[in-house]
Amino acid sequence: MSTFAKRERLLLADLLETAGPDAPTLCEGWLTRDLAAHVVVRERRPDAAGGQMIKQLAPHLRKVMEEYTDKPYEELLQLIRTGPPRFSPFQLKQIDEAANTVEFYVHSEDVRRAQPDWSPRELDPVFQETLWSRLERTARLLGRGIPTGLVLRRPNGETAVAHRGTPVVTVTGEPSELLLFAFGRQSAARVETDGDKDAIAKLSETKQLGL
Repeated sequence: MSTFAKRERLLLADLLETAGPDAPTLCEGWLTRDLAAHVVVRERRPDAAGGQMIKQLAPHLRKVMEEYTDKPYEELLQLIRTGPPRFSPFQLKQIDEAANTVEFYVHSEDVRRAQPDWSPRELDPVFQETLWSRLERTARLLGRGIPTGLVLRRPNGETAVAHRGTPVVTVTGEPSELLLFAFGRQSAARVETDGDKDAIAKLSETKQLGL
């Protein structure tokens, strides 16, 4: 049975293929080739992937990323489509869904929304609920370093507190858009902000949102 993670994986691979290896992305400093290499390294090189969170491993991650970035682009896309190695934890459906649904959704939008003619995807309600559930659980982590209070609010009134503090900024939008905002894609997220003007300006420019 298909899962959201598998669907978003294949969509990401298709978007990367259509864009080509040298297209811009929303990931600062990364072209599509770099983003493709990141996805592959994250799944296939656990010895290096930890460098995103552990400072001591960062040099090793940079070296491995360079190796994969130099691979043929078509090979990277094939590795994304075929998924992780046979004995990887990502092969387990529950882990794949938990770890990759949001990862692949955000990176798909990193490719789509860096293009000049992009328009929002129409997402089904079940997927929106899934994204909201993930956002509720991770909101505090994503917003831990920001300089203002931050409340994320759906159009139906449900809220998630990303950061306690004053002044408070309330960001309203669909779960998919709030997720992008909370992952540091503020400029590309279709949301409305309410609160102190200076706080909103700081929040829109901060690089402390996300992981």
